[in-house]
Amino acid sequence: MLTDTFEILSSIVLSQDEIHAPYGGIVPELASRQHIASITYVVEESLSRAHLSLKDIDAYAVTQGPGLIGSLLVGLSFAKGLAYCFDKPLIPVDHLEAHVESAFIENREIPFPLLALLVSGGHTAIILLKKKLSFQQVARTRDDAAGEALDKIAKFLDLDYPGGPVIESLALKGNPKEFPFATPHMTDGSLDFSFSGLKTAALRHIREHNISKDHPKFVDFLASFQKAIVRALLSNMSKSIKAFKPRSLILCGGVARNFVLRQNFQKLARTFHLPAFIPSPEFCTDNAVMVAALAVEKIGHQKTGPLDLRLNAYPRKIR
Repeated sequence: MLTDTFEILSSIVLSQDEIHAPYGGIVPELASRQHIASITYVVEESLSRAHLSLKDIDAYAVTQGPGLIGSLLVGLSFAKGLAYCFDKPLIPVDHLEAHVESAFIENREIPFPLLALLVSGGHTAIILLKKKLSFQQVARTRDDAAGEALDKIAKFLDLDYPGGPVIESLALKGNPKEFPFATPHMTDGSLDFSFSGLKTAALRHIREHNISKDHPKFVDFLASFQKAIVRALLSNMSKSIKAFKPRSLILCGGVARNFVLRQNFQKLARTFHLPAFIPSPEFCTDNAVMVAALAVEKIGHQKTGPLDLRLNAYPRKIR
């Protein structure tokens, strides 16, 4: 729940990690079923903490995509029902754009133009904003997302899910220079990312050196792989800064909680003499506050229309 002055009245985050952990990754069918089972509770609890009722709500915001289509449709259908019942506006929000907006929750005045590095389990992209709400995706991943690559290697090594935070914790004790990884580059000169090569190189190291939890250099391997992911992210970000010459930088998305990435992102910003804005950890992972915040911005800029019950979800970003 968010006011038009961006005051947070309530924020409920219901994790599904425990449900998906036995499978080492998200199972779409289980995710959508859990959304159906929990969405009413989440809305009721959010209203209760904000000391409001549904009649007090002036507008509804809903994530339209990209994401798992089943889960998106649950939220979209629920939001349509509320908006129709109470005759209130329904503001569709893009998931990636909401992650960028998360940086504005705690920092209202961020200089434009800006470049945002969005890193999560499902998405990796660089987004340019020349002004408020002018989202332009200038780079994306062509295969795995950065968080997905970390999770897959963690699963291969039989680590807990989600794998990214587990690797981060173990890598703190390792030597990130022990195992060599090349930084991937697009042969066409694009700013896009590719993490499949790093994943393949990691699997090769695992097989050649018999890397397992009992290996003496296990944490060194994890630290080296994590460093390679961070280096690939910041290499493309550096090129983007030179190309677009922004006045500020944003790091956002679930993987933005990673301490090594946060630390090196700030170092990159200092190299270019630019201010860096990174949301607090609770606003990096998927949350309703960032969705509501972007909807409030849209309302303020009159980028909303009448309730459209034909509004549909989309599974992936259209470039």
